[in-house]
Amino acid sequence: MEYLIPIIVTIAGLVVSILIGLSYAKRAGKNRIQDAEAKARQIIEESEHQSVIKVKEADLSAKDKLIEMKHVFERETQSKHNEIRREERKLTEKQNSIERKMDLLRKKERDAQTQERLIAKQEKQTRQKQNELDELLERQNRQLERVAGMSAEEAKQILIGNLEQEARVEATKTIRAIKEKAEANAAREARQIIIDSIQRCAADTTIESTVSVVSLPSDELKGRIIGREGRNIRAFEIATGVDVIVDDTPEAVILSGFDPIRREIAKIALEKLILDGRIHPARIEEIVKKAEKEMNVIIRETGDQTCFEVGIHDINQELVMLLGRLKYRTSYGQNVLQHSVEVAHLSAHIADLLELDPQTARRCGLLHDIGKAIDRGQEGTHTELGYEVARRHGEKPIVLNAILGHHADVEAETPYTIITMAADAISGARPGARRETMENYIKRLERLEKVANGFPGVDKSYAIQAGREIRVIVEPDEINDKESYYMASEIAQKIQEELEYPGQIKVTVIRETRAINYEK
Repeated sequence: MEYLIPIIVTIAGLVVSILIGLSYAKRAGKNRIQDAEAKARQIIEESEHQSVIKVKEADLSAKDKLIEMKHVFERETQSKHNEIRREERKLTEKQNSIERKMDLLRKKERDAQTQERLIAKQEKQTRQKQNELDELLERQNRQLERVAGMSAEEAKQILIGNLEQEARVEATKTIRAIKEKAEANAAREARQIIIDSIQRCAADTTIESTVSVVSLPSDELKGRIIGREGRNIRAFEIATGVDVIVDDTPEAVILSGFDPIRREIAKIALEKLILDGRIHPARIEEIVKKAEKEMNVIIRETGDQTCFEVGIHDINQELVMLLGRLKYRTSYGQNVLQHSVEVAHLSAHIADLLELDPQTARRCGLLHDIGKAIDRGQEGTHTELGYEVARRHGEKPIVLNAILGHHADVEAETPYTIITMAADAISGARPGARRETMENYIKRLERLEKVANGFPGVDKSYAIQAGREIRVIVEPDEINDKESYYMASEIAQKIQEELEYPGQIKVTVIRETRAINYEK
């Protein structure tokens, strides 16, 4: 019994200790659970905060992307608007030009109608006066017959007998005067024969092109030239005015345009961009401006070199620039600058043979096609444009007449104009001298003459000036002067409808009456 009490006390202490431990453990577990819950709530709050931040960042990024796309769209839209405005200005200018031409045509039509009425009135008055004159002559003849006591036929025979001797004397004097005049003009006629013979010479031809090829180091550059969504190639075409063709041609792109100077500027600019490597719209505009300045320098140096080669050193600088521009112009496939230099040398040689001033002839030949360098948007033929620009810069009347008359548009006032016409013909305005083959050339002239011969009243027709002019000779008994004007217009209209031809064709209708007799 005594041993049981300590054991019971010990067991009771252990039980109390266990209960105390369990109570303590329960409180500790509860505290840990509370701490865990607090940490979980903190983690959840931080996660929610991070989610809010991420959403805001995504929202801001989307807004930035939207703003950037809006700016790109606005720039492209502005570029399109600018292009549309330029096209509208061009269309307005063309419309104004057409309206001016229509006003001029209406004025000419009114003038022609007024002239027709005036001519009809004059013809009526002429017929009345002719009838009055016939009646007066009839009365005078009857009166003379009564006074002279002989008939009109008898008086005519007596008068013819008296006039025969005087006519023989006058004829002898006229023949002598004609012979003297022929001898005096023999030297001039000989010169003309030489010039006409020279026009039978031939010349080589070149080929006109409307494209330029730019070589690339590799095909990878094609993508950079095009740019993202075509921005680079579009900016290049707008800045240069030429079309850029990127096709399957290996390591090359093609520049296409009818203006050779713009095409050359585009070629220089594209080669510089390829060499520089930085290809974007702003850089393209900068390089194109530099290429334009470089092109002006090249044109000026070409004009100076041409004047030095020909031996003319007192030409106005603007005319020198126009000569340089001729390097990039072609006519019927022939380079106009080379043609002008050749005409200058030929004119000098011809003038020297004819004992005229070679320097003046050389100047006329060099400047005869200067009008072809002037902007094609201006109205007028190249002879008229060349005449105006040369006149403004103080060229002499001899040179001005050669420029205006080397296609026989006006009358030649000096031998130098005839020399320029001959040299121009030698250089290119004859069969085979330019782009056409002889066979095609002959067929074109035959078709041209066939059109003219198809009109009633036409006796014969001749295509001259390498098919740039046709002269139609009509029967004077079937076609009067008034109808000849209408015929020229109708032939020109039919040529325009049925034939394809380069440049303009001048139609000249000739009506003449000849009285020919021979001495027996």
